[in-house]
Amino acid sequence: MTATSETSALARRWPLWLMVISASLIVFFGMGTRNMFGLFLDPISESMSWGREVFSMTLALQNIMWGVTQPFAGAIADRYGAGKVMALGGVLYAVGILAISFSGVPVAMHLAGGVLIGVAQGFASMNIGMAVVARRTPMHRRTLVMSVVTMGGSAGQMVLSPLAQSFIDGYGWVTALFIVSMMVLIIVPLTIPLAGRPQATVGSTQTFGAALREASRHRGYILLIAGFFVCGFHVTFIGNHLPSYIRDLGLDPGLGAVALMVIGMFNIFGTLMAGVLGDRYSKKYMLSFLYLARSAAILFLLYSPASETTILIFSGMIGLLWLSTVPLTTGLVGQIFGAQYMGMLAGIVFFSHQVGAFLGVWLGGLLFDIYGSYDIVWWLSVALGVLAALVHFPIDERPLERKATA
Repeated sequence: MTATSETSALARRWPLWLMVISASLIVFFGMGTRNMFGLFLDPISESMSWGREVFSMTLALQNIMWGVTQPFAGAIADRYGAGKVMALGGVLYAVGILAISFSGVPVAMHLAGGVLIGVAQGFASMNIGMAVVARRTPMHRRTLVMSVVTMGGSAGQMVLSPLAQSFIDGYGWVTALFIVSMMVLIIVPLTIPLAGRPQATVGSTQTFGAALREASRHRGYILLIAGFFVCGFHVTFIGNHLPSYIRDLGLDPGLGAVALMVIGMFNIFGTLMAGVLGDRYSKKYMLSFLYLARSAAILFLLYSPASETTILIFSGMIGLLWLSTVPLTTGLVGQIFGAQYMGMLAGIVFFSHQVGAFLGVWLGGLLFDIYGSYDIVWWLSVALGVLAALVHFPIDERPLERKATA
């Protein structure tokens, strides 16, 4: 079975390397912006006289709406092409960020920052970007190319997090959101090299429904869905609540932006390493190692003295493991089921990720407001990391064999 090719004249004008750069830059602005929302948690909560649970619920809704939207957006992109889908996501993303600044009550905040931005993230998704470049990439280089796209999110977090903090400090959170919304609009022209409709895989007449039925009967697919739940729980809890946790420890509040920057910086290396090794070695065993290492990093944080050094070491450790799971998980979907419906099937796996993300960010705020501490969620994160490490061991990584049809 060979990788699919782009059929439109527009798609054929763009070389693979330019498509990879385009997808990486879209992820740079999309994921980089997503990962800075934790910096707005305290300013918005304090200016509105809310507890942390309210804006945490907004971010939780954002994650679940992203997850709900992703399979449909992936299916549309698989059928009609990624360019228009991701461009629409960029426009909705900018509108949603701008609308947050006009949201004076929790319901409006939930609709703007939660529902609208979540839908936008589903359309301008990293998974769609990875799927469209994966179709143009040979199997033995596919995980590496997807890692390069994923690295865009790490670079975005590294660059945009301190930039957003400087906007908040210099102009206030309302103006900072306006500036960020204008930056996100850059996504729209970046989608041009990703335009064009994908062609069905050579020798295959498999339908969407058949692909779904095939995946639902595969035990490895179900286990991937379960494992990716933990990834979502980890990254959204840490990404959105680490700045507040640092402040609660009595450390410099500006250290939160630095910690997010360090996570992004180290994740560039971690994701690239995952891509290189994922094309050579077992992806499922690498995923088991990554989840177990996350639990070890959190234990280091909990048992080390509260200091700037501890925070920076933890940020580097967790950064190496941050998005490294994404190209490996998505790569396993493509490896087992092929690239034709990769956007849709990876989108369903990603929905589980976002259910975990919903619970991670929301429980962080809720349990903090109840107990005045993040301890319960930290320990839950450790347990979930161990569970995810065990879940990946039984996965059958072998590609499914199908009879070719005329």
